[in-house]
Amino acid sequence: MTMTLAELTARTGLDVLGHLEREITIPVVVGLQAQGDLIVVPYALVEASVAEHSWITWRDVPRTGIELLRSAGGGNPHTLTADPGTCRWTSQIRDERGLAIGMLETTAVAYLIHPEHGATGIAPGKYVVRRQRERGDRRAGGTSRLIAD
Repeated sequence: MTMTLAELTARTGLDVLGHLEREITIPVVVGLQAQGDLIVVPYALVEASVAEHSWITWRDVPRTGIELLRSAGGGNPHTLTADPGTCRWTSQIRDERGLAIGMLETTAVAYLIHPEHGATGIAPGKYVVRRQRERGDRRAGGTSRLIAD
C-alpha cells in the first residue's frame, strides 16, 4: 500500500512545512535509512551491540505518533506513527556505542515524519533508532559529535 504525504498528515494530524510536495508517494524502506539526525537500523545489523534491558516495557505507537527526538534548541520533532496495534516502541535498550534512543517492532508499515524532511516508511520488522554522529575536523580535535538538524 502506498501513501502520500498529504494522506499521512491528514491521518495523523501531524504537519510538515509548506516547501514539501504533499502529493509525493512516501518511500517505504526495508533496510537502513536516515532522516536528518536519526538513523533507522535493522536490528539484525546491530544485535551484537544492542540489548534489551531485563525490565523492558513496550509502548504501542498511536496514529498521532510518539516524538522520538526534537532537534536542537527545541526545533522540529521526529515523530514515529503507525496504525493502531501494528507497531510498538521502547527506549529501554542498552547500546555499546551510546547512540540508540530506542527500538521499534512493526508488523505493518510505520512512518517517521519530520516537518522539514517529510516522511519515510519503515517496512515491517525490528529496528534500532540511533542518533547520527559525524567526525569533527582537525581544528575541533577530530572528535565526533552528534548531528543536530
